[in-house]
Amino acid sequence: MTAFHIILGLAVLVTNLAAAAWGAVGWLRKEPRASIIFWPLLRMAQATVVVQALVGLLLLARGATAPDGLHVAYGIVPLFVTLVSEAMRAGIAQRELEDVEDVDALEHGQQVALARRVALGEMGVMTVGALLILTLALRAYQTGG
Repeated sequence: MTAFHIILGLAVLVTNLAAAAWGAVGWLRKEPRASIIFWPLLRMAQATVVVQALVGLLLLARGATAPDGLHVAYGIVPLFVTLVSEAMRAGIAQRELEDVEDVDALEHGQQVALARRVALGEMGVMTVGALLILTLALRAYQTGG
C-alpha cells in the first residue's frame, strides 16, 4: 500500500464524516438551509471515494496485493452505495411531486413547504449513504494493515 493510498483513505474518512455529521445535524434540526453547505461537502466526499477506488484498482492492476481480501470489497462497495443513494435521492422528489399536478399553481407557502420536504428528504438519504461509506471506509482502513 502506498502512502498516497493511505492519505486518500484518510481523506475519504474525514470528508464522509464531515458530510454525514453536517447532514445529520441539519436533518435532525429540520433545517433545509443546511443543504447549502451539505451538498459541496458530500460531493467532495464522493469525489474522494471515486479517486480512492481508482487508485486502489490501479494498485491491484500493478500487482499489489491487499493484506486482507475484504479490503478490496470495502474499497469498492462505497461506489455502489453512492449510486444507490443517488437513485434513492431522485425518488424523493418524485414521491413528493406525485400528487402535485402543477407546482406553479401552488401558493407560495405550499411551494416552500414542498421544497423543504424535498431538500430534507434528499439530505436524509444522502446522509445515510455517507454514514454507510464512512463505516465501510473504517473497515477498509482496519483491513488494510
